[in-house]
Amino acid sequence: MTSASPKISADLLRKSDKILFIAHLALGDFTYLQNFFQRFSQAYPHLRVHLWVDEVRRTSKSAEWKFLKKYSLYDWVAQCPFFEKIYDRTYSPQLLRESIVEAQSEHYPLVVSLATLRPHFYAGLAREISPHGFVAGIKPPLKLFELHHQPAYRKLDVAIPPKEAGAAQMHITDTYAGWFQQLFGLDVPESARHPFVDIPEQWLDAAQRQLALWGFYPGNGKIVFINPFAKTKKRCWPLDKVAELIKAMQAQEAWRDACFIVNAVPQELERARVMIGKHNLARTELFSAEENFFQLPAMLRLCDLIISVETAVMHLANAVGVPVLALMRQKNPEWAPIDEKNSAVITTATRREWVDAIPVNRVMGQLQSSLTVVADRCVK
Repeated sequence: MTSASPKISADLLRKSDKILFIAHLALGDFTYLQNFFQRFSQAYPHLRVHLWVDEVRRTSKSAEWKFLKKYSLYDWVAQCPFFEKIYDRTYSPQLLRESIVEAQSEHYPLVVSLATLRPHFYAGLAREISPHGFVAGIKPPLKLFELHHQPAYRKLDVAIPPKEAGAAQMHITDTYAGWFQQLFGLDVPESARHPFVDIPEQWLDAAQRQLALWGFYPGNGKIVFINPFAKTKKRCWPLDKVAELIKAMQAQEAWRDACFIVNAVPQELERARVMIGKHNLARTELFSAEENFFQLPAMLRLCDLIISVETAVMHLANAVGVPVLALMRQKNPEWAPIDEKNSAVITTATRREWVDAIPVNRVMGQLQSSLTVVADRCVK
C-alpha cells in the first residue's frame, strides 16, 4: 500500500467542520465500507460525517419508486451513529434535483466521491454540490473512447485510481483500505475489517417469534438458511435446485431433522411459494425481510448454516458469525466472504458460467467434506 502523503491534508481535515461522502452503495458494499466510515469518524471526531447514497437504478417510472424508496440499506445506514445526515431520496430525477439543492445549502468544505460506476458522473455531481469546496473522487485510467470524460475529472481537486497499480488484492477490503489510506492517510488493518451489524433487540425478538410460529427452535434441530436470489440473473441459483438440495440434505442422517428457510426478495415470493408447494418440501418455510432490513440479519443470526449465492447475505453471514457456504462465479473472487474460517466457497467450473451452472452434488460434496466449521457446529 502506498506510503505517499495523503491526498487530503491533515490541515484541511482539521479546519473543516463536516464532510460529505458520495457512494452508490449496495448492501454488500456497506457491509465492508461500514468499518472504514466508522474508523474515519473515530479518527476525526470533530467532523460531522454526511452520506449521500445514490440510487443507480434511478428512474422516471413512478411505478418503480415504491420498491426503490424501501431499499433496505436505508434502514441500516440510518441506524449507524457515525452518520449525522443521510441523503437517501435520489431514486427519481426530481428527487435527485431536490437532494442536490438541499446538499448545496450545506456549503460542504469537503466532498469525497467513492463511486466506481460512472465515476465521471459523480465527479461532476460532487462539484455541483460543492462549487467552492475541496472535492476528491475516483478516476480510472481513461481509454481512448472515454477521453470525453476528462472535463468531468478536471472538476476534482484530487483523484485516486479505483485500485492501486501493482498492488496485490486479496479481498475487496484491500481496495477500500487503499482508498482511505490514499485520501486521508488512515490505516485500517486487516484485523479491523471484519464486518459487523448491530441488530436492535426488537428484531431479534421478532425473529425468535417467527421461528416459533414455524415450529423451528434454535438448539433443537439444525436451521439452514438458503438464499438463491441476487439482483442479477447471473448470480441467482434456480429454485428447482434449491428444492433438490433440500431433499438431498433431508435424505442424509446428519440433516434428517433440519429445518430450512428459503429467502426470497418480495417480487419472487409467489414463485418461490409455488416451488415449495410443487415439491412438497417438509419443514421448509419462505422468508423475506419486507418490513425492515434488520429482519434479515436477525434471522441469519439464529440459523446454524447459511447457503447463499454471491450477494449481501453471504457477507452478513460473516457479520453475524454463522458458517456460510457461498456459491460464486469465478469473475469476482475479491468479493468472497472475508472470514475464511467460517466460510467455504464453491465457484463455477469456468469463468464464463453463471451461478446456475453449479450442480447440487457439488454443494452436497462441500457440505460433507471441507466445511469443517459447519460439521463442528451443526453435524452432531
